[in-house]
Amino acid sequence: MTDASEYDRAEKDMGVTVDTRNADAKNEPDAHSHDGIFHMAALFCGALILVALGAVVLFLLLRAWPIFAGPRSQTEAVFTSLSGGKAHGFLQYVGPLIFGTVVIAALALVIAFFVAVGVALFINFYAPRRVGTVLNYVVDLLAAIPSVIYGLWGALILVPAMYPFWNWVSMHLGWIPMFAGPAANPPRTVASAAVILAIMIMPIITSMARDILAQTPRLNQEAALALGATKWEMIRLTALPFAKSGMVSASMLALGRALGETMAVMMVLSPGMTYSWHWLQASKSQTIAANIAAQYPEADSLGVSALIATGLVLFVITFVVNLIARRITKKGGAR
Repeated sequence: MTDASEYDRAEKDMGVTVDTRNADAKNEPDAHSHDGIFHMAALFCGALILVALGAVVLFLLLRAWPIFAGPRSQTEAVFTSLSGGKAHGFLQYVGPLIFGTVVIAALALVIAFFVAVGVALFINFYAPRRVGTVLNYVVDLLAAIPSVIYGLWGALILVPAMYPFWNWVSMHLGWIPMFAGPAANPPRTVASAAVILAIMIMPIITSMARDILAQTPRLNQEAALALGATKWEMIRLTALPFAKSGMVSASMLALGRALGETMAVMMVLSPGMTYSWHWLQASKSQTIAANIAAQYPEADSLGVSALIATGLVLFVITFVVNLIARRITKKGGAR
């Protein structure tokens, strides 16, 4: 009887197994169909990004074409009018704008990067839990503030308050060409615009660097500390190498925002059309985005084409920056 009952139990178990396999076989086509739907949806989203990018490029090319294909006398008149008589061709017009855009954005990145990384390190490794939580909320809030708010605050509050500092810098460091005086009053200069942009992009770098540093393997940190490393040595040997490529990506994303920033720069910077390294003097440089916003309301159809052509140049600059960032992050990941 025992053998018979065991045989019956085994038969029942086999029946359950067969039924389960049959159920899995029945559900298998549904799983494949869901996977196919998800694959098509992801493919559609990826293609949509490419279509949007292509549409932007096509729009810029079509709208900028009249300034390149139009009569030379008309195009020269347009660039002379837009530049106040300082440029008579496209390269003469866009050259100082490229210079001002790159200088202001690069200076802002240099100011913001090290402060942002320091804040991220403090949040992850030094701050008490409650303080770190509050700082996380503050960083996320600062990253969400519109640029026009930064511009108003900078133009009305920060720029007037910065004149004593810039004046001190010009008096004591004026032998350096970048800080040659006299400092403008009010300081609507490249240095002030770079500080405003640095404050704007700092939360972006901090937020991304904080999230990446938080993913540093815990075992690596504990191993470094167990071998006698101090907290700073542990950070230098484990956290920073782990997060290097991510922090480069964060800085390039912030640089892209700085390159394309419009309202804050237009509110703070006194525009100029020169290749100047005098960061404390007014009316020396201008950015492409701020120039488009300032010139667009009074431009005619050919003038709008000229401004869109400068926007196409800004698009190319941003694309090159992102391409370089991808190359750097790939090399960092390979190591």
